[in-house]
Amino acid sequence: MDNRKTASKAMRKAAGMAALAAAMALSACGSNGGNEGGSANGAAPSPSGSATAAPEASAPPAELAKVTQVTNWFAQPEHGGQYAALAKDFYKEAGLDMTIQSGGPGISSTQIVASGKAEFGMGQADEILLARQNGIPLVAIAATFQKNPQGIMYHKGKYKDVSELNGHKVYVGSGVAFWEYLKRAYKLDGVEEMKYTGSLANFVDDPDSATQMYVTSEPYTMEQQGVAVDSFLNYDLGYKQYGNVLYTTEDYLKKHPDRVKAYVEASVKGWNYYRDNAEEINLVMQKSNPDLKLEAMAFGTKALEPLVYGGDAETNGVGYMSKDIWEGLQRQLVEIGLLTEAEPIDGVFTNEFLPSP
Repeated sequence: MDNRKTASKAMRKAAGMAALAAAMALSACGSNGGNEGGSANGAAPSPSGSATAAPEASAPPAELAKVTQVTNWFAQPEHGGQYAALAKDFYKEAGLDMTIQSGGPGISSTQIVASGKAEFGMGQADEILLARQNGIPLVAIAATFQKNPQGIMYHKGKYKDVSELNGHKVYVGSGVAFWEYLKRAYKLDGVEEMKYTGSLANFVDDPDSATQMYVTSEPYTMEQQGVAVDSFLNYDLGYKQYGNVLYTTEDYLKKHPDRVKAYVEASVKGWNYYRDNAEEINLVMQKSNPDLKLEAMAFGTKALEPLVYGGDAETNGVGYMSKDIWEGLQRQLVEIGLLTEAEPIDGVFTNEFLPSP
């Protein structure tokens, strides 16, 4: 890493003949060719005059680079790989002193990363494109979800096609990019749009309504309340974007490519660990988010498995991103008027720092 310091070796002086002392000093200087954390041994005379092994002073530990990543919500299975990398010291082993800062209501990870208060962030693919248009030069460096878990939830058996939502209430955030696409693609001009507040009470009370959701969480909430639901996944409806994309700024990537590589590789290692050790890491995350029950985490873990480890990740590994997917999403955002132009997509994302599958 560019920030690691090469440890200097202190030469030991031995009592005795001047010639032997000089020889020891030369040996100590040349025995460690800059190996971090290593130690070299030189022969030092014992009080009786016989030679014994006398180890040099231990090198100080390499300095870790302090970095922060901001997630897009409170700790939950959607962040499992990041917390696994932290809990199992994968970041530390890669030379990073990592802090995970939870997102939440009113917290903009893009603004925090752009301001330099955090080096890495997590968000949706469309957020990266929209941020760049607004003068925030973010670069996607890994996509932890091959398929975004966002979708539309409705009461079980009510709808077979998303176009049937016309004439009914849909609880959705104002100006949400995926909803603007769905309205245009499926001619949802007859939908009664209702403000999404995070509460599902109104949805439960109206069997004809629908609401935005994450397939990894809201269906579990409904299951606990005895409400049977189905859902449309936005990705399957044509709005193909990556979810929980890891990103940094162009400037940070240019100045610290080694740290970016270390971060990406440790994160991917964390996601691979989480796949087989979710229960262990869920306990870790619950300490950061005690309001989330382990049963809900178990549901989320199962729901996210095909979204994280399926698709292109099966052959190219966790985090892989396709140029076709990025270009398709960019084109859709231009068509619905959220992007004014399509910039060269090669500057938007990179697979350069991903480990070999």
